[in-house]
Amino acid sequence: MKILAIESSCDETAAAVAEDGRKLIAGTVASQIDIHAKYGGVVPEIASRAHAEAICGVVSSALEGAGLGLEDIDAIAVTYAPGLIGALLTGVSYAKGLAFASGKPLIPVHHIRGHVAANYLVHPELKPPFLALVVSGGHTSLMKVADYTEYSLVGCARDDAAGEAFDKCARVLGLPYPGGAAMDKLASLGDPLKYRFNAGSVDGAEYDFTFSGLKTAVINLVHGELQRGREPDEAFRADVAASFTHALVTAVTSRLEKYILHSGACDIALAGGVAANSHLRRAVGETAEKYGARLFLPPLSLCGDNAAMIASQAYYEYLAGVTAGPELNACATKAV
Repeated sequence: MKILAIESSCDETAAAVAEDGRKLIAGTVASQIDIHAKYGGVVPEIASRAHAEAICGVVSSALEGAGLGLEDIDAIAVTYAPGLIGALLTGVSYAKGLAFASGKPLIPVHHIRGHVAANYLVHPELKPPFLALVVSGGHTSLMKVADYTEYSLVGCARDDAAGEAFDKCARVLGLPYPGGAAMDKLASLGDPLKYRFNAGSVDGAEYDFTFSGLKTAVINLVHGELQRGREPDEAFRADVAASFTHALVTAVTSRLEKYILHSGACDIALAGGVAANSHLRRAVGETAEKYGARLFLPPLSLCGDNAAMIASQAYYEYLAGVTAGPELNACATKAV
């Protein structure tokens, strides 16, 4: 079954064609990084307009790359939640029109399930049940995947997601947008124990995450240096990046380890944009090895937002009988 998928939940306009949820045939991503870099973050209205300008070309490029016409496609899939509402609506509206005009089934896909499914495209041995750890710009979630379309939330971020905290700290350190890759590189040059940052915990929710306090501690430290007339040098910035990264990664892996101790070791799938972070990948790998669990990692090319992951998850949604009609609407926030 060949599925054409569209992803437009934030600042990447993407389209891809995948077969039977496991084989990527072709994919295209139009990035908006240059557009939003001057603002230091994504501007929703600008993102929506950029999606509208790019989506036709991106879909055509994906089909051309696959060597297929729309008549060769079996279904149309689209990210409908969660994300920036205007950005989502652009993709949903286009997908609905395409499905109606071509007479193809329309499959709505949850963005977070898509991130998890990125692993299906490169790990044929990964099958439910397993534990999914999604760490991205807008989400930090620990989930039990009982089946391809049966998810239960174990813990999630109560405030800033990990990726959001990375970007905000990168900005205060004077790093270019987006800050994730720059923070990863800078953290490798610093002392992770120089500053005793702590990500904190949530009373009564031992698996939930909170990163706003960690972010604020970094901002206050940097601002304190500036107020004392000391311009942060490269060594200071590297130590701050390393200490921040260490605290955040420790917070993530400690929840993972606590759940493994409670429920037993099982397969673990890491996913999301922050899954590209080398420090997180290494730490989660060490945790998995400690308890004899198999760890599945997506390649860096499939960590960020892309449509290949949406096409993969759409296959399993379709097998479960999940389709939609013209009534499909976008949703900014929706549980997995």
